[in-house]
Amino acid sequence: MTELEIAYLAGIIDGEGSIMLLKYHNSENPSPCISISSTDIELLEWVKERIGSGRINKKKNYNINKHKDSYTYSVYYNTAIDILSKIEPYLVIMKKKLRAKFIIDNYKNVTIRNGRYNESQKIAKDQFYIDFMAL
Repeated sequence: MTELEIAYLAGIIDGEGSIMLLKYHNSENPSPCISISSTDIELLEWVKERIGSGRINKKKNYNINKHKDSYTYSVYYNTAIDILSKIEPYLVIMKKKLRAKFIIDNYKNVTIRNGRYNESQKIAKDQFYIDFMAL
């Protein structure tokens, strides 16, 4: 991605996106996720094409007479961290900037590759999640 595209993506995430830690399975710890919701499928396809991965899901429209169809683009794990590293300097919304920086600086330090945590590692991982949610 060009610097202009990275800055544009940061603006999209500032306006329509979320930077989260999500649990995908009950047995897993929460993992980084970036999601963007929009009624403009073309925008989300552009994002997916530039990033090179992720998913676009259509949301259920309960009232088609009043609402447009809505879609959500999501990217997870290492790809999310890589994107956060690129866009963080361009984020303007302070909460999103803090969340991005916190994940970039801390997530891999508290995440054990094989997922087998000893007691002190589990405490550190749990504290990471508590600190993230406090931002």
